[in-house]
Amino acid sequence: MGPYGQWASERYNQSPGKLSFRQKQFKSLSAWRKKALAKTRELMAIQDLKWKPRVNVGSTYEFDGLHVEELTWQLPYGRPTEAVFVKPAGVKGKLPGILGLHCHGGNKYFGKRKIIYVGKRHPRMIEHHKHYYSGNGWATELAKKGYGVLVHDGFLFGSRRVRYGDVPGVITGNKKERNPESAREIDLYNAWAREHEHIMAKSLFCAGITWPGMYFNEDQCALDVLCARKDVDPKRVGCGGLSGGGLRTVFLAGLDPRIQVAVCVGFMSTWNDVLLNKSYTHTWMTEVPLLPQYLNFPEILGLRLPRPTLVLNTRQDQLYTLKGMKDAADILTSIYKKAKAPDSFRCSFYNGGHQFNAAMQKEAFAWFDQWLK
Repeated sequence: MGPYGQWASERYNQSPGKLSFRQKQFKSLSAWRKKALAKTRELMAIQDLKWKPRVNVGSTYEFDGLHVEELTWQLPYGRPTEAVFVKPAGVKGKLPGILGLHCHGGNKYFGKRKIIYVGKRHPRMIEHHKHYYSGNGWATELAKKGYGVLVHDGFLFGSRRVRYGDVPGVITGNKKERNPESAREIDLYNAWAREHEHIMAKSLFCAGITWPGMYFNEDQCALDVLCARKDVDPKRVGCGGLSGGGLRTVFLAGLDPRIQVAVCVGFMSTWNDVLLNKSYTHTWMTEVPLLPQYLNFPEILGLRLPRPTLVLNTRQDQLYTLKGMKDAADILTSIYKKAKAPDSFRCSFYNGGHQFNAAMQKEAFAWFDQWLK
């Protein structure tokens, strides 16, 4: 912000927000949560979709010891959402469930395929898994450990993405999809979709809607699908994800009490860090106008107090400063301590850049095991 940054930071005032649980006037956890949740939901402009799970099951098969179901469901708007459910083959009874939330990665052409594979992988996804996930589709690996895992295409990704033909030619430059699975077409689409984000964000604001609110709505519908399954125990459900998936974890786990265990990877800092240092590394998908007056960013995830929460960071993550990540961890530590649940929160730091590598996955899976099994 140049000469305006320090003024904006002072206006924001780094002391606790109006509805922070760190404020001395908040003694009762339930009374605080009621107020803070109401304000957060209001500012996120969460929509009542009046939607009930109506799921179509396409192909069903086995892959690498897993039972696989390819699913679709239709929301009140847009194309059908595509999803994959996986669990160990031959296992009977109710399993703990995980909603896997895929990342952004500058790649809107793909959604669920970023974190799960149940057959041949696209070359772009082989590269993606190597870069961010030590070569793994982490949702696939977690299912092998005894979970029912659902992964769906998030708002504006994969099956939910905007196609060139959906918008006027003046916005697309009259582009057309010709060979959509080719590397060249995927790169061209992702470059266009990146530039389309500000148009989407401004348009949503004109409708009185926020991008995180849209994320939350669609992820909550996917959670409805997961919890409605007869082979999943709705009282033992968690969620997690890296980067954009970490952002989605913050909102879904913070606001929906059905999420018993949350694992947020590579998306934890403070509003002040974003304001002064790192807003250029983030998309419009992060912003909830006016919410920083009431809650700091980690306190959105803290709305889930005292339920178990794991945050995984990397020290050289280019999306945040190390101080910002540590400040966020200190905030969450303090409110979990005030809620008399210090053992329900953990924050770990790893060396390396923005990723959810094998060592981090091992800790995440153990955290799910600890609280859901």
